Amino acid sequence: MENLESMITRLILTVLLTASTVANAQAPASKWPTQEGSYDIANFHFKDGETIQKLHLHYLTLGKPHRDAAGHTDNAVLLLHGTGGNAHSLLNPIFSDVLFGPGQPFDITKYFLILPDDIGHGESSKPSDGLRMKFPQYDYDDMVASQHAMLVEGLHVDHLRLILGTSMGCMQSFVWGETYPQFADALAPFACLPVELAGRNRMWRHMAIEDIKHDPAWQNGNYTTEPVEGLRGAMDLLIVAGGAPLQLQKNYPTRAQIEAYADKTIATDIAHTDANDFIYYVNASRNYNPAPRLSTITAPVLWINSADDFINPPELGIAEKLVTQIPHAKFILIPISDATRGHGTHTAAAVWKQYLIKFLAETEKKQPK
Repeated sequence: MENLESMITRLILTVLLTASTVANAQAPASKWPTQEGSYDIANFHFKDGETIQKLHLHYLTLGKPHRDAAGHTDNAVLLLHGTGGNAHSLLNPIFSDVLFGPGQPFDITKYFLILPDDIGHGESSKPSDGLRMKFPQYDYDDMVASQHAMLVEGLHVDHLRLILGTSMGCMQSFVWGETYPQFADALAPFACLPVELAGRNRMWRHMAIEDIKHDPAWQNGNYTTEPVEGLRGAMDLLIVAGGAPLQLQKNYPTRAQIEAYADKTIATDIAHTDANDFIYYVNASRNYNPAPRLSTITAPVLWINSADDFINPPELGIAEKLVTQIPHAKFILIPISDATRGHGTHTAAAVWKQYLIKFLAETEKKQPK
C-alpha cells in the first residue's frame, strides 16, 4: 500500500509537471540573461598522448561569482549536459524555469551557474571543425580535465558549490568526484551508472557507430555530404534508447501518429548532426569506469535515476550495490509515473526538485558564529 507521504508527493509532482510544459522535451530554451564566454587551452594533452594545438572551449554563465572570506568561490554550480547536447541544453524550460528563478534551488541572484559546451559539442572544438577523424580521440577524463582548466584558468573559479550532471554529465560527475575530490562541496549525478559501459548500453552505442561507418558515403570520415543512411540507423537507436514508453504510447496512440513522430524526429536530428562528431561523442564513454575508485569520492552525492530509463535499467541492480561503496551517497530511484520521461527524466526538474532542495540544505556550509 502506498503511504500518505508518497501519495502526497506523487500528487504534487503531477500538478507541477502539468503546470510545466513537460510534454515537449525539446521545447525552446527560455530567455535567460546568459553571458557567453570561451577559453582556449594551448597544446592540450589528451590522456592517450595526443595533443591539439588549441582546444577551444565555449560556455554560458548566469549570475555572478561570490567569494568567501578566504577568497574562494562559494556559489558556483557546474551544470553538465548529456551526449550530443550543448550549453543550451539545460536552458530547456522544464529544467531552467523550475530551478533558476527567484527563490528556486539555483536562483541566479544567488548562484553563479556555468554551462559548458563539452569537447566535441556545441561551439567547442570538435571533429567537424576541420580535423574530422584526425581529431584527438577524447574521452570523459579529457572532458573533465578540460572543464577543470576552463574553470580555474579561464573563469578563475577555484571551488564549486555543486556539480549537477545529466546523462553523460552524470558520468562526468563521478569522474570529477574521483579526480578532483576536494573541488566541489557536493555532486548530483542524474541518469547514469558508475560502471564500465557494457551489456545493452555499450551494444546500442557500438551499433550506432557501426551504422555510420558501414555507410559507403562515410568514406572513413572524409565525406562531402553527410552519410544519411548511416545517420538514420544511428538516430533510430538513439531515439529508442532515450524514449519513454508510457509517454510515447500516451502521446502517439495510433500507428499513423507514432510513425509521423518518428519520421519527423529522425529527419530533424539528421539535419542537425555531423556524422564524425556523433561517432566521437558516442564513443567518448568507451574508457569510463569509476567503479574501482568509488570509495575515494569524499563529497556528498545525490544520485538519481528513473525506473523507465532504457539506458540505465534498474533491473540490473547496479546502483543499489555500488552506492554503498561511496562514503556519503544517497541513491534515489524515481518510480515510473506520468511525470517521468524515461532517460530524459534527468531534465524534468519538477520530478526530483524536492530531493535537490533537501540535498542543498544538507550540504550547505555552516557559517562561523
